[in-house]
Amino acid sequence: MSSLAGISETIRAEMESTNEVRDKAIAQSRVLIRQCANTIRAIHRQQWDDAPGLLNEVREAATKMKAMLADYPALYYAGYTQDALKEYVEAFLVFAMIRDEPLPTPQELDVPANTYANGAAEAASELRRHILDIIRSSGQYDNAERMLDSMDEVYTALMTIDFPDAITGGLRRRTDSLRGVLERTRGDFTVSRRQQSLQDALQSLAERLNVED
Repeated sequence: MSSLAGISETIRAEMESTNEVRDKAIAQSRVLIRQCANTIRAIHRQQWDDAPGLLNEVREAATKMKAMLADYPALYYAGYTQDALKEYVEAFLVFAMIRDEPLPTPQELDVPANTYANGAAEAASELRRHILDIIRSSGQYDNAERMLDSMDEVYTALMTIDFPDAITGGLRRRTDSLRGVLERTRGDFTVSRRQQSLQDALQSLAERLNVED
C-alpha cells in the first residue's frame, strides 16, 4: 500500500497544478470577454482611432490565455475558454464587416474552426444594432444594405455546415438565431426605406407645388 500512497500523492499534485491553471484561465477568460465587449462598443460608436488599439489588446489577451493552456488541452477546449475565444472572433469580424475589410481567417486568429463559426454567427447578429443605428442617425441606406448583405452571406455559409453539436459546438442553434435576427432586420430595413422614399416623394411634390404657386 506504500506504493499506492505515492501514486495518490502524484495524482493529487497533478490535479492541484491543473486546478491552479484552471483558476487563472477562468480569470483571463473574463478579462478577454470584457475587452471584447469594450471593443465592440467602440466599433458601434465608430471610434475608429481607438478600435485598432483595442483589437490589439484583445489579441494579446487571447494569446495570453492560449499560452497558459498550451499544456492543458482539456482546459483549452473547456466551455469558458471557447466562449471567450468566440467573443474574440466576434470582435474582429464585427470590425471587418462594418469597415468592409477582408475577414480574418480561423488560422489568422488561431482558433478552432467551430469556435470561429460560432463567433461569425454572433458577429453577423451584432450587425443588426449597427444597421439600425445608422438608419436612425444618418439614413445611410446603401451602407446599411451592404451590411445586411453581409449578414445574409454569413447565414448562407453557416447553413452549409451540418454536423452534430458535439463537433460544431452548438452552431445550429446560433445559426437559427441569426436567421431570426436577419429576418427582423430585413423587415425593419425595408419598412424604413419605404417610409423614407414616401417622405422624399412628398417633399418633392411639395417643392413642385410651391414653385407652381
